[in-house]
Amino acid sequence: MRRKPIELAAVATAAVPGLTPTAVSSAPDDPADFDAALLLDSEGKRWRVRSPRHAEASARLETEFLVLRAFAPGIRAELPFLMPTVAGTVRQGQLSTFVYSHLAGATRSLDDLSSGSPGVAREIGAALAAIHDLPRSIVSNADLPSYTPNEFRQRRLNELDQAATTGKIPPLLLRRWEHAMEDVSLWRFNPCVVHGDLHEDNLLVDGDRVTAVTGWTDLRIGDPADDMAWLVASNEQDFVNAVLDHYTSSRRDVPDAHLLRRAALSAEFALAQYLVKGLAAGNQDMIDEAESMLAALADDVAEHGGQPISVEPLPQPVAAPEPGTDQAGSEAPTAAPATPAAPGAPIGGTPPAVSKVTLLPMEPVPDTVPAAASPGISAMPAVHVTPIPREAGADAPTADAPESGAPEVVGQPIAGADADEPGGAVADAQPASGSSVDIPGPEAADASDGSKSAATQHDGPQAGVQDSGAGHAEDSEAKDSAAGDIDAEAAVPAADDTSTAAITVVDTTSR
Repeated sequence: MRRKPIELAAVATAAVPGLTPTAVSSAPDDPADFDAALLLDSEGKRWRVRSPRHAEASARLETEFLVLRAFAPGIRAELPFLMPTVAGTVRQGQLSTFVYSHLAGATRSLDDLSSGSPGVAREIGAALAAIHDLPRSIVSNADLPSYTPNEFRQRRLNELDQAATTGKIPPLLLRRWEHAMEDVSLWRFNPCVVHGDLHEDNLLVDGDRVTAVTGWTDLRIGDPADDMAWLVASNEQDFVNAVLDHYTSSRRDVPDAHLLRRAALSAEFALAQYLVKGLAAGNQDMIDEAESMLAALADDVAEHGGQPISVEPLPQPVAAPEPGTDQAGSEAPTAAPATPAAPGAPIGGTPPAVSKVTLLPMEPVPDTVPAAASPGISAMPAVHVTPIPREAGADAPTADAPESGAPEVVGQPIAGADADEPGGAVADAQPASGSSVDIPGPEAADASDGSKSAATQHDGPQAGVQDSGAGHAEDSEAKDSAAGDIDAEAAVPAADDTSTAAITVVDTTSR
């Protein structure tokens, strides 16, 4: 229930003994929270009365009373303006009405301040700097809130979530505010003492001087940009720059590069806070006014972009592609590399096994007939392996083992072989210690010496199994046609094999 100024005068007489009002008038204040009046007593002194309209506003006045008591006379003397002094209080139910001593000066609108002389801008800047340079012990001794930059940012995000649940915030503004609040680089500031509710109605101006600052209900340690939010609403940028320049030069702290960005965000977000406050109080007039201002702000941002509030630019939403069209900006799919074709099956034989690694084409060996290159294979492996020619019929090293059970000798000279003959140069075939062994693919060899068996007619090193039986000469010729059946995978070195040694298995059954 709103109280009339005459009712407030009657309450003031109970709060301040001996007060005799002779004149009364209404005083500007927050109409949603307080009823206020100015009194003139019989001695010509002036008084200000503030009466809360609900319990939350009453608690704010009681907090302000504690704040004003924390300002010792020595601290007040250093300030370039005056502060209110509580003369008396009256409690009625859950609400407390406060009477303050009158302060010289009068409130002015933002337009009047911005169009005034440059001296007013300097006075406002000096007043803001003096507040933000106050000792932090004032806040801690009064047990008032204190926030780090990250805590303050998180508090704003929580308030944004609460505002979003109302369903009355335009999506454009929600996305804009959320992006700014999640921009960590924007919230790097030095916390300081903040008035918390500073605007033109809490500044008393007399001529070109700021005579007093009132409304100390939200004193805290937090973001200094909150005290600048009312300034960014001015259309006179020169006035805003003049205030900011004198504020920066008067501060004892380092300049804040993003002060006005956060101030603009605080000014916009105040509309959402006003809406939530109206919903909590059930005040339909506040709700309608907040929705109207939010809609106007959303239209202004959509048309002109609004004031910059984020350091990082706001990403623009990408429209979904129409059905049947390629997505804009998408890259063409990259074709998978072609896999080399597997070697074809020799005529009259079975298809060879397909290796999972790239085969190395066989190189010709002197005095031998080069093997046919495998079709479709052109890539070279990372390790070059020198192939050793193999004789026909050696697809199974132990398939034609002698009946007498003679052991197979690997990498050792054949007994009785002449070292000058090609078959005696077996020492070159011994692999280095720790190296892997490679068994190359088949390669036919031409007989160049009729006095020697087919097993010894080649230039590469050899190691074989001697067989005393002579009945296998025809079998050796039969195996020439099946030489292409050697598994291709057996000719491929392992992926981690870096050796170049090889072993040749020779059948000497033709002796």
